[in-house]
Amino acid sequence: MDQKKTQSSSSSVTVSEPKTNIVELGTLSSNQMESLTALCDTFLPSIHLNSSGDHHHQEANNINDSFTKFLYTSASMNGTPQHIAWMINNRLQHPKLNLCKLALWLLSTRIGTLILCGKASLSNQFPYLQKFSKISPNKREKIVKSWATSCFKLIRILFCAAKILVLLVFFTQVNEVSQNPSWKALGYSGPDPDFKKQKQENSNMDCKEKDDQPFGPLYEGIICLKDSQKIIFHRLQGLGFSVSKPLSFKNTRRSTECPAFIIECDAVVVGSGSGGGVIAGNLANSGHKVLVLEKGSYLARTNLSLLEGTSMDRMYLGSGLLITADMDVMLLAGSTVGGGSTINWAASIQTPQHVLKEWSESYNLELFGSEFYKGAMKIVCDKMGVQSEIEDEGFQNMILRKGCQELGYPVETVPRNAPSGHYCGWCSMGCKDGRKQGTAETWLVDLVKSGNGAILPECEALEVIHEKKNDNSGKSKAVGVAFAFQNYDGVRQIGMVKSKVTIVACGALSTPSLLKRSGLKNPNIGRNLHLHPVVIAWGYFPDSQPMSNEIWPKAGKKSYEGGIITAVSKVVANFKGSGYGAILQTPGLHPGMFSALMPWVSGLDIKMRMSKYSRTAYIFALARDKGSGEAFSPYSVTYKLDKTDEENLKLGLEKTLRILAAAGAEEIGTQHTKGRSLKVKEASLKEFERFVKEESSIGMGKHSVPICSAHQMGSCRMGVDPTTSVVNSKGETWEVEGLFLGDSSVFPTALGVNPMVTIQSISYCTAQSVLQVLENQKSE
Repeated sequence: MDQKKTQSSSSSVTVSEPKTNIVELGTLSSNQMESLTALCDTFLPSIHLNSSGDHHHQEANNINDSFTKFLYTSASMNGTPQHIAWMINNRLQHPKLNLCKLALWLLSTRIGTLILCGKASLSNQFPYLQKFSKISPNKREKIVKSWATSCFKLIRILFCAAKILVLLVFFTQVNEVSQNPSWKALGYSGPDPDFKKQKQENSNMDCKEKDDQPFGPLYEGIICLKDSQKIIFHRLQGLGFSVSKPLSFKNTRRSTECPAFIIECDAVVVGSGSGGGVIAGNLANSGHKVLVLEKGSYLARTNLSLLEGTSMDRMYLGSGLLITADMDVMLLAGSTVGGGSTINWAASIQTPQHVLKEWSESYNLELFGSEFYKGAMKIVCDKMGVQSEIEDEGFQNMILRKGCQELGYPVETVPRNAPSGHYCGWCSMGCKDGRKQGTAETWLVDLVKSGNGAILPECEALEVIHEKKNDNSGKSKAVGVAFAFQNYDGVRQIGMVKSKVTIVACGALSTPSLLKRSGLKNPNIGRNLHLHPVVIAWGYFPDSQPMSNEIWPKAGKKSYEGGIITAVSKVVANFKGSGYGAILQTPGLHPGMFSALMPWVSGLDIKMRMSKYSRTAYIFALARDKGSGEAFSPYSVTYKLDKTDEENLKLGLEKTLRILAAAGAEEIGTQHTKGRSLKVKEASLKEFERFVKEESSIGMGKHSVPICSAHQMGSCRMGVDPTTSVVNSKGETWEVEGLFLGDSSVFPTALGVNPMVTIQSISYCTAQSVLQVLENQKSE
């Protein structure tokens, strides 16, 4: 493949790209590709208006050329099967991936199709057994719909995987001018129009005017490992680091290759998010040499794409396609410089008082009842410019606020680490102007400005290197980190950092696997994982109500615009009781994720639902979960929903449906597989109550109602007893001296609210403990 086509494949496939390019990669056979293509076109078929019936014309409201084209365009016409094949080979990592490949092979055979599709695959004409691609489209649609509620778990998993992939890829793919043929029909603008204008203005500047525009505030501290060794050495040495090539090398546990170079520093921090960024900035500001290793890439403001598919691929762990082993919970986690703080939704909520009380009293962690911790929360909030003013509220938060006010439910304004005029719905793809104050705009800037730090993006920590102590304690001491990277020739190489202290801040999904690879034996590593499970309800609000002059909300507002989270209701949060309940907030959903979460019952139905995208409001219920799971690898996560959590989510779902109706929704529904909805204005009170009760009483899990998680925590929890925890109250591991953890994995329990402020506050306290260790070493 030529360079141009390779670059296209790494982010998004264009419609015009030849289909053979990806098949030649050898991941799927031609027979499997035939099955995949038929499957894609079953989820998203080509629909002709003449065959869709007059009532569908009326539902579409404003049928025009773009809508007609959207209906007509099938998944295969958009190149979706080829892109999925490429993802299977290059991106997807899941325990069930081979089973999905097997299913595609079975569907390419007559016997296999009979096994997966049953008698619906039979024909009354020879040959009586048909393979999947030869079954009529109408029969294929019925077969696929039946998979969603199959009594066989693996069949339900197949449906879940296929639905998510096909819809997500179709609605995020772009052509050579960064457009998708469906977006206009959906009322979606693509990347932020203001950002497009800003980039155009920047491109018109002369070189002097736009001197640092493409590079961002961290440029001086970013070390690109794709540069030549000479350049890498020169830049690191210019920042005061000692860099050398090893004359001899003692093998670490896993990294048997001789390192290309060894860097010496005071502290190495693995991860640059809300935990690692805070610790790195604090240590560097105190005069210590700090090296930050980041698995993700660095995208300066003007290098952002604000394209959903490209951003997920480049800025999210697992390209945004992480899901639990049984495919019940979809997981989102940042993997870029700045971590989750770069792609989160700006909500900046301090640790709730009832959580502080539980952690300090029930878990005997005095830190959380101390003035020191309260001071840390103030410091990090001041650093991020957290405030609670809103100049103009977005569509979804207006709905949440209005519905709560109509029903008398409590509703509050959410503090954000962005100014009051920050009206941006693309924050999940990075902040276009740096006004959202994540760690890449705050603590990591301190690191760079201090002249004491450097950031190495696109390198993966392999293991923490530690050596046995000679004091009969049985403990070992951390002495550095081995990491892997690709050099300028694309060859994998090993680097090493020798350090006085080591901080691991990879996030609750990745920290456990690094510790395990490093030889730590604590049985609590990877366990006690909490996910803040989320379920969602939706309401459709046309620009104007039929047969009425009422316009609500303001015509022209779109669901994807404006501050993502500016309002919250704690109507079922139970903060004054056990502290275990659910809060109600709004998500930021662009077409890909929106489609993946919407129920699918037919090809026409999903396209009609998608045509209402820009005026469909989502409200979610987020539970502070008692249930837990295990994360021994980001790609092998298990989780069990507790019965109490399920009941809290059901209660939250009931409230969200009522809120949407009270705010004036024309139609409401949930994510349940059956795809039921209710026309609110046409329903009697009895019908409305029955619908709300039925939709909010459906059992969660088993692929019936999609569950999402954007907050993972607790997999290496903090405690006072090494038999039940991984780190002590200072953030240091019980097993290895000088090894500290600085991310949400140290949470003793689930938090119940957006965790950014809590992660930063705990990490600020941990940084002070690390500084004390470094000072003690200096005086020895």
